[in-house]
Order: sequence, then C-alpha cells, then structure tokens
Amino acid sequence: MDTKMHHKKLDELVRGDPRYTYEAYEFVFAALAHTQRMLGRMPPKEDAGSEEYHVSGPQLLEGIRDLALREYGFMARTVFRAWGINATADVGEIVFNLVAANLMSKTSNDSRDDFRNVYDLDRVLVADFRIDVTEDGEEGR
Repeated sequence: MDTKMHHKKLDELVRGDPRYTYEAYEFVFAALAHTQRMLGRMPPKEDAGSEEYHVSGPQLLEGIRDLALREYGFMARTVFRAWGINATADVGEIVFNLVAANLMSKTSNDSRDDFRNVYDLDRVLVADFRIDVTEDGEEGR
C-alpha cells in the first residue's frame, strides 16, 4: 500500500509542465531542507519564509548533489534523467515553478540564471562518485 500523500498543487504543476515528474518536485523540497540543515539554517515552522533561512541557487544545487548521492548513489544520474532533470538549469525551472505556485519563496536577487551551468550532472553524479568505506562517514584519503 502506498502511504505517500500526494500534494494537489504538485499534481497541478506536473500537469502544467510535464517536463518534470512529481518525484522531481518532491526531491527539490527534500533537498531544500537538507541544504538548510547543511548550512545550519533550519527555520522554525512559523518562520519558514524568512530571508534568514534563504538558500541561494548554487547552495541548493550543492545540497541536491549531496542528497542525490546519499539517497541514490551511483544511480543518481539515472534517477535524475527519469525525472527530467538533465542539467542544473532544470532544477531552476522546478524551483521557479514552485515559486509561481506559492510553494517556495525567492528573494528579489534570485533568478533562473543562478541555476544555469553550475556543474555538469554527469561529472558530479557519475565521474566524481566515490564509495565511502570509512566508519565515520568521512572519505578516506
């Protein structure tokens, strides 16, 4: 039985822009929370939209890379392709779709350009992939 709840607005976004799957939008939300945790910017529930907790496009992309490798490992690139994410600019499109639907906020300084050509997905998710074999989670040198 699927216990995952579907968000009606995300369903509408997917219908309106079928380039990206529902799962891609869910992952961007998860990656935002992951990035905020990485940066020590977790907002309290009542203050989630404050600029104090804002994450820039490149910061979010770093969180996306980190979470994708943690969650999907060597399969991360394949998963992203299945979701319609083929470049960092696609993440920007997803983010700005979420902003337009009032599901995510932005500052006046944020733009789609913040997500363009930040890194090559094939490089960071495939060529640079390393399996961590140390006990404490820090990559051995």
